[in-house]
Amino acid sequence: MDGTLINSGAIISNTINYVRINTGLKPMDSKILLENINNPNINPANFFYNTDTFTPKHSKLFEEYYDANCLKLVELYDGIDVLLEQLKKDGYLLAIATNASNEFAVKTTKYLNIHKYFKYIIGYDDVKEPKPKPDMILKTLDYFDIKSNDTIVVGDSKKDCLSAKGANVKCMLVNWGFTKYENCVVYNNCNELYQAITN
Repeated sequence: MDGTLINSGAIISNTINYVRINTGLKPMDSKILLENINNPNINPANFFYNTDTFTPKHSKLFEEYYDANCLKLVELYDGIDVLLEQLKKDGYLLAIATNASNEFAVKTTKYLNIHKYFKYIIGYDDVKEPKPKPDMILKTLDYFDIKSNDTIVVGDSKKDCLSAKGANVKCMLVNWGFTKYENCVVYNNCNELYQAITN
């Protein structure tokens, strides 16, 4: 969802910096922050908050700012609504697997008027382990009772690729999200992505 369907960079970076400021740390440059938000090779608690694990205080601060401001700072990426409408007309089953909470995913997709396109939404709080583990993808396959070779994961991060690989599902990466890629196959706009999905 984040970085693929919706541009939520501002709310994510603002929220993490709100937590940092309220725990005695200086704000982090938003570019560096977003480049690492989906980095599977870091300990996020250590990278963002200089602690070994997230504490209840981190969670409380994050949730209070995020809940109060999330819908003010999100928007669809260009062409997403048209892409979803066309894929639905073509008969594809669409789902969201996100490391955001299920509640936020539902609230955001309703606010942006794309909730109607998705038959299933699964968040980090619906599985034992979120991405990069394959739990979300496997649970989605089970929900639809479909095979891995009939499925495509579309994302913007290495975590999406690792999750898909763990479930033996093909992954397509978009290049308009939080991660910029070189030397790999990516899709730069919704038309390119549509052609790749349907061909």
